[in-house]
Amino acid sequence: MPLAKKKVVEGRGASDLVYALITKDDSTEYTTGEVKHLIPLATITKTTEASSEAHYYDNIPAVNINSEGADEISITGALIDLKTLAEITGKSYDPSTGAFSDVEATPPYIALGYKSQNSDGSEYYAWRLKGTFSIPDETANTKDDGTEGVGTELTYTGIYTTHVFTKGKAIVGEGDTVTYEPAPSKAIKVDVSEDKIDASTFFEEVMTPDTITAKTQMSIAKAAKVAVTTPNKE
Repeated sequence: MPLAKKKVVEGRGASDLVYALITKDDSTEYTTGEVKHLIPLATITKTTEASSEAHYYDNIPAVNINSEGADEISITGALIDLKTLAEITGKSYDPSTGAFSDVEATPPYIALGYKSQNSDGSEYYAWRLKGTFSIPDETANTKDDGTEGVGTELTYTGIYTTHVFTKGKAIVGEGDTVTYEPAPSKAIKVDVSEDKIDASTFFEEVMTPDTITAKTQMSIAKAAKVAVTTPNKE
């Protein structure tokens, strides 16, 4: 049988950058506040702290020890407004005067969502489930006869949730049967072109391994609800 080749696809597009403050993340539950738009997005890049080291036994490299650390999300976009900047960095904003106060602060934990597109028209939707923003650099240039402008550069450091999700890790068996193991998570990402979820509600709230639902499961749940609530006409 000839080898099945993948089609050539490149990333081409990023949009709809949103965030939500994490209100609780512990052994009992993971909850977040209202989903809000962050800034118009230009680029978003993820790098992950990772290392691999071979351990030697009997004079040969016998086993590799791997470790994975935090994710660093680099974001460029339009200028961020002062109220939003204060909220994501833990600084102070006075709505009565519009004044941003650069006080000492502890950045809150935040969930971050966004869309990325591919050259074939397919889209990925993602939620980074826990992280903090560092204080962004600021630049202001004098006007000249050029067209260059200055936007915002943000750095978001993503880590694992404290909460252990019931469906944190999917174990795929024979015939694509799926079982789950509890695990914390740094993020979820879905290829919505596969049409396995209702993507229209993906950014209405922060999606987690436990709250994201396949369309087939949604249909079964809806049918069960109808069967329970519909009165017997006999």
